[in-house]
Amino acid sequence: MIEIVVDAVQKSYSTVQAVRGLSFRVSPGKVFALLGPNGAGKSSLIRMLVGLTKPDAGSITVRIDGEIVDSLPETSFAYLPEDRGLYPDKSVVENLTYIGKLRGLSRQQISEELAHWLPRFDLQDKAKDNLSKLSKGNQQKVQLISCLIHHPQLLVLDEPFSGLDPVNQEHVLTILNELRQSGTTILLSAHQMALIERLADEMLLLNKGQEVALGNLNEVIEQLSPRKLYGVSFVELPEREKIEACGAVQNVEINDKQVLVEIRDGCTVNQLLSELMAVGQLIDFGHQRPSLHDLYLAAVQTHNASQAPQVVQTQIADLGV
Repeated sequence: MIEIVVDAVQKSYSTVQAVRGLSFRVSPGKVFALLGPNGAGKSSLIRMLVGLTKPDAGSITVRIDGEIVDSLPETSFAYLPEDRGLYPDKSVVENLTYIGKLRGLSRQQISEELAHWLPRFDLQDKAKDNLSKLSKGNQQKVQLISCLIHHPQLLVLDEPFSGLDPVNQEHVLTILNELRQSGTTILLSAHQMALIERLADEMLLLNKGQEVALGNLNEVIEQLSPRKLYGVSFVELPEREKIEACGAVQNVEINDKQVLVEIRDGCTVNQLLSELMAVGQLIDFGHQRPSLHDLYLAAVQTHNASQAPQVVQTQIADLGV
């Protein structure tokens, strides 16, 4: 299995610092997600990880079955770039046969792989069609098969869900989960936060080349939203002051009949529940975890705001003021 360790990596293009001192580890047999808006540095980072560019500073260490290697053997990984690279004037079979040969597969192996993957992606009836005749979603499926045909130990996927409708996004999610369970290491970037929540073992949220949050889903949520919120529904809504008077309640938000309370630091959930039951008869009570999508938007906005004074100072310094 393949492991990647990134240590204090930096990368600049002309005057733009695309990646700023990033450190993280992609664990073998796990799914690691790179998240961030366009221009956050995701693609720049991916190109360094697959060896297309070199970092200006820092290091990237690759281990295969525990042994450090200088570079990734081409047969051990597959890279789905942001800019796709198959041949639109060739058929699906011709494209995939060509890729299979590049990956060292025999004609028999290619035939067997196509017999497996084309039906899995519902492309068996499109096998002889030129790529240019396919929908964007079906073209994306062919691109994905080109990455899977040689059973790589490492998959590096830049926007794998691009162009796919919700049904096919779910289908690709299922396939990626199967690959993870079989020991494939997967590094991907994507904007579909709901899918990432269900797929990724660990994630790195980037903005302007910098780390905003790093860890598994629960750790990232804890970093971005330390508030512990609970939703409460009462048979009859009590007065706000009575809820606020509960010792375990830090803050209260009321929307129609739905109450959202923040638990005070040092208090237990049982204490909160007991105090709320004393205020009124409960219908429902449960932890309210914010979605990754909402946290992502808020974190990027906060990070942008925090960077604004620094950008102005840099611009002033560049002017020699």
